Amino acid sequence: MRKQNKINFGARKKKKVDAKKVAIVSIASVVIVFVGAKGIGATTAFIQEQRQVKIEMDKKAEEERILAEKKRKEEEEKKKMVIGVNHNGKEDSYDAIEIAKKLKAGDYSNNGEKIVFLTFDDGTSTTVTPEVLKVLDENNVKATFFLTGENIERGGQKAKDLIKQEFEKGHAIANHSYSHNYKILYPQRTLNLESFNADFKKTDDILKDVLGPYFSTRVIRCPGGHMSWKGMEPLDAQLEEKNMASIDWNALSADAEGRKKNAQQLAEYAIKTSEGKEIVVLLMHDTYGKEQTAKSLPQIIKHFKDNGYAFKTLA
Repeated sequence: MRKQNKINFGARKKKKVDAKKVAIVSIASVVIVFVGAKGIGATTAFIQEQRQVKIEMDKKAEEERILAEKKRKEEEEKKKMVIGVNHNGKEDSYDAIEIAKKLKAGDYSNNGEKIVFLTFDDGTSTTVTPEVLKVLDENNVKATFFLTGENIERGGQKAKDLIKQEFEKGHAIANHSYSHNYKILYPQRTLNLESFNADFKKTDDILKDVLGPYFSTRVIRCPGGHMSWKGMEPLDAQLEEKNMASIDWNALSADAEGRKKNAQQLAEYAIKTSEGKEIVVLLMHDTYGKEQTAKSLPQIIKHFKDNGYAFKTLA
């Protein structure tokens, strides 16, 4: 009798289950690998993004640091700048631009406050300037000196030392051109701005050489007076752009006008032309040959003190 082979259905079923498990595990592995790869990619992208953010933040912080350092240095340089008067002289100085506006408008009122600006043109001279400085010092008042480069060079080191003395005493230093030559500055009585600028720059350079590279002045006086010449509009625009002032005058001792006068006559003229004005810009000269101006100064100063004027400088 033939033996019949028994079919093991349990083993076959087990094989099917095992194959199914393998398939599930394989699919799961693929999914895990895919998801894992995707997760790793996302993490890498996040890290790179954060790294880029940090780079940008560090860059911005560095730019801000550089900007702050630049600003600090600019502030330090600004503190070193000396405009017209030394630091001690600032308390006696007045805004020259405001005075220039007043002079131009012919408005010499000042809300009841009387102020006088003693101004000296064409220095520095080695003969008259020392006498003027002596009187100013004795009376404890300050003045504004409008200097010409040619006279500074003419006086050599002594003239330069006088400029330093003016500055150290708290007086204001202003530019009155180099040559004082009308033909150069105003050919045919009309401003030549290029020649004018070149001429004034020579004196600016001399003043920086004497008083140091941080010195500058924003106050000028046109030789002959701004009021005397044609075609001054380009200069006005330039001064406004540079925050500078051209200062004329509304009173004078006439030490450069008409016949020669003695000290008494000069003082009387100065007093007369100052009458009724709360703001007085008094024109005088401390150049060579103006010894009588220095001698007239005590009487002039006394008059203004007696009449309640404060002495100011232009800066």
